[in-house]
Amino acid sequence: MEYSFLLGSDMDFTLLMPGQPISDVNLRAARALIAAGGALTISTGRSSFLTGAYTDMLGIDIPIITSNGASIFDPSSRKEIYSSLIPEETCKKLLAIFVEHGSNATSYSPEGIFYTPGSLRREFISNYNKNLPDSKKAPVGELTEQMLTTGLPPINKFLLIDPDEETLSLVKSIDGLEIVTSAAGFYDIMKEGNSKGKGLLMLADILGIPKNMTFAIGDSENDLSMIQSAAYGIAMQNSDPSLLKAASYITGTCEEDGFAKAVFDYILPLVRH
Repeated sequence: MEYSFLLGSDMDFTLLMPGQPISDVNLRAARALIAAGGALTISTGRSSFLTGAYTDMLGIDIPIITSNGASIFDPSSRKEIYSSLIPEETCKKLLAIFVEHGSNATSYSPEGIFYTPGSLRREFISNYNKNLPDSKKAPVGELTEQMLTTGLPPINKFLLIDPDEETLSLVKSIDGLEIVTSAAGFYDIMKEGNSKGKGLLMLADILGIPKNMTFAIGDSENDLSMIQSAAYGIAMQNSDPSLLKAASYITGTCEEDGFAKAVFDYILPLVRH
């Protein structure tokens, strides 16, 4: 199928409130955008395996951008068609820090989601898996201290939540990493060079959509690269100040269905012009 334009949308605090369903208004906007010949993709810091319930709801059948651009995931096959892995030795350095400091960290892999010993994300992911058929559940596993010797699964992102200053300083001292915040106290750790912006342009190339027909919408620091890379960057009203400065258009808040406002008041008038 040929698409005339591409919209990459952040999930949490943009398309939906965390842990909440997508509003009916935003669903209508998503369907209107697709009906107008647009390619709608999710661009998220989440694991690939925490998106299926939403891609099904939105009717997305094109690849999506996950792990903050470190992965491009095909929702139909539930396989990552691109995954930029953090080198295993670097992963071991990170895991050693997280074990020593009892950090609330979780890793994302092409094979699933792996909890560090101090991870507090089990309930969040369990709630996501609840009521889903087994084929749609996020696969989960554990990272253990023993794996520092025996080996780790492939990892393309760590999520580190509310670290103390010493832990964060140690993580930032490791070479070859890209570290951005996705919410207050949430640190996304990828291999250097990965970003949502890079992922958006890679997907545009895959779909044959020119850069001048790319749109992006988001609210947090990890969305800035996407806002800057797209031809038209859209910031939620309560976005990080860097996004408000970089955006072509500022829409309402997530609670006000700002995603739908951006689609109906900005994107569709532009592409129909």
